Amino acid sequence: MPYTLTRRQLLRSLAVVTTPAVLSARARAQSTPTPAVGPLSQVVLPQGVRSRFVNDVNGIRMHVLEAGFGSERRPAVLLVHGFPELAYSWRKVMLPIAAAGYHVIAPDLRGYGRTSGTDVKFDDDLSPWRTLNEVTDMVALVSAFGYRAVSAVVGHDFGSPVAAWCAVVRPDIFRSVVLMSAPFGGTPPLPFDTADAAQASGARNAASDGIYDDLAKLTPPRKHYQRYYSTREANDNLWHAPQGLHALLRAYYHMKSADWKQNDPHPLRARTAEEWAKLPRYYVMDRDKGMAETVASEMPLASAIAACKWLPEDELRVYSTEYGRTGFQGGLQSYRVGSSGRFAAELQLFSGRTIDQPSMFIAGKADWGAYQNPGALERMQTNACTRMVGGVQFVDGAGHWVQQEQPDRVSALITDFLRRNAPRNSSVG
Repeated sequence: MPYTLTRRQLLRSLAVVTTPAVLSARARAQSTPTPAVGPLSQVVLPQGVRSRFVNDVNGIRMHVLEAGFGSERRPAVLLVHGFPELAYSWRKVMLPIAAAGYHVIAPDLRGYGRTSGTDVKFDDDLSPWRTLNEVTDMVALVSAFGYRAVSAVVGHDFGSPVAAWCAVVRPDIFRSVVLMSAPFGGTPPLPFDTADAAQASGARNAASDGIYDDLAKLTPPRKHYQRYYSTREANDNLWHAPQGLHALLRAYYHMKSADWKQNDPHPLRARTAEEWAKLPRYYVMDRDKGMAETVASEMPLASAIAACKWLPEDELRVYSTEYGRTGFQGGLQSYRVGSSGRFAAELQLFSGRTIDQPSMFIAGKADWGAYQNPGALERMQTNACTRMVGGVQFVDGAGHWVQQEQPDRVSALITDFLRRNAPRNSSVG
């Protein structure tokens, strides 16, 4: 009787034959260095804003946009972007701030755009993206430019907590702070007066994570976007979106802007699954959908895209080109740091510390970001920031991308804040 291979045996035999070639191809691909990219083309930048690189910034090569540079030494303002953004996100406010007499510095953060770290893989070490190392990046960049201090650090979205931690950790360097879209609820507490208390190891952490299980029990089941961004599949879902990367970003930016009329934010009563479920799907997603599928249904019509003055197609193309080249994992690593809790203990070193420099908070009136973490906005004003001299400013006609949607108003708020509160005579080293 002739010997017949089963289908499984045949596949195993083929695997034995082809695996060395496949591994060799993979090895060659992995050993080929990623070509170094040059500065961002001046064609896509406003006149007076330049793109450049700064080497050896906490061990990485950092891409930076600048305005107000030149022979005259000016006090500096540092602008810190969010996700999925770039230094380019500040293009509309850089020149007005520079015109007020400042050297404006806006980096691509670690893992973004043209800065080192975009070739990171999901299984790579997370420690370069922990909060205190992100702060070190900013301190090293300021020092590389020859400043002992900057007049202000301004952070939007994910850049807001980075800016806040800059202010907490090094108040001598970051003399004032403007937080945008994401309130800073304060430094993490340390257990206090517990030496004689009954042992309840791990109970607090387990309770705090319960909300994610509760979201999955809702009808329909839901999940939080930050947890989704921490998963292995998130980068591929965004980078290789079924509708295409450019269309994904168009829908994502649209859905979180004031152009999406369903955005009608208001405070949530508590941090519960039922209250979180009131957030739009881009924050609390359907459990079985990725972000690409979540925003696809809200893709604006061609007429709406043509009418979008704050993000025309040629400007969106800058984002889709950059993320098309790098993918999103470099930015997603920071979400993984937050979700893992691996580096939370080192932040407890600053328990009880507050932001005592002059501060201000800015958000669009149509931005849910101020409310997605119930109570954070209030804690920022009453505890975390002790000198909110600029107050809380909600900007008409803007959603989450406030400095892009309403750049004139945001520029006026920042420059007025700087004029009134930011020191100018102690910024130059």
